[in-house]
Formats: sequence, structure tokens, C-alpha cells
Amino acid sequence: MKRTILIVAVALMSMMSMAQSIIGDWMTVDDKTGQNFSIVRIYQGPDGLYYGKVAKILMGPQDVVCVKCEDEDKDKPIQDLVIIRGMHMEKGQLRGGKVLDPNNGKFYYGKIYLKGGNLVLRGSLDKAGLFGRNQTWVPAQ
Repeated sequence: MKRTILIVAVALMSMMSMAQSIIGDWMTVDDKTGQNFSIVRIYQGPDGLYYGKVAKILMGPQDVVCVKCEDEDKDKPIQDLVIIRGMHMEKGQLRGGKVLDPNNGKFYYGKIYLKGGNLVLRGSLDKAGLFGRNQTWVPAQ
């Protein structure tokens, strides 16, 4: 009996941790309109670091390119563009690396964490995260 309870408890805990994973598909929300803008897929790369790419554009034309981006991202389609780069897991949060804003082509320092079942992305001008803003993304269905 105790063994059965233990197995059930472990199964429930693992299901809860899977449901609370940063890895997966997240629906971004447009700051100005409140509409769902895109789906970003966060994944762990073969180097052990975490990345996120625009898996699907939900608002506007599908073939839009990153006009304001620089270097290798210049004029690349925003769909499939890697916008979260080289982050590492630290105490349940993704930190380090860079976050690209395709609207202005600029990179920011980033931090990503879960809050209430949603994902919070903090983009900032400084490593400490004092000068920046948050975006809240919801799980994509």
C-alpha cells in the first residue's frame, strides 16, 4: 500500500514538473493590442543551452522579414528566426544569453521564468535587469 502511494505521488510530481516546464510552445501577446502575436518554441540545443524560435506568426503577414536586424539575421524571415539565444538554466530560470526583438532588430539581456503557469520574459538593457520590461506569454494549445 505504501509503495502504491509512493508511485502515485512520484507520478503526480513528475506530471506537475512537466506541466511547469519552460521548454515548449508559448503564445506571445502584442503589448499594444493584447492580441496573440506569435508562437515561440523554447528548446534545449545540443550544446546544453536554451534557445527560442518563432514557430508561427499568428498576426499579420506570414512572410514578413526582419528588416531592422543586422548581420546574419538581416532580411531573414521572422518565422523560424531564433530570437532567444544561448541561455542557461539557473535555479529554475533561464539566464544569460540574448533576446532579439525583431521589431527593432536589437538584442537585450534576458531572463525567463515561470509565474502562475505563464512564462515571463524580462528583456533589459543591463545585465542586472534594472532597465527593461517584462512580457508574459501563455502556453500555446
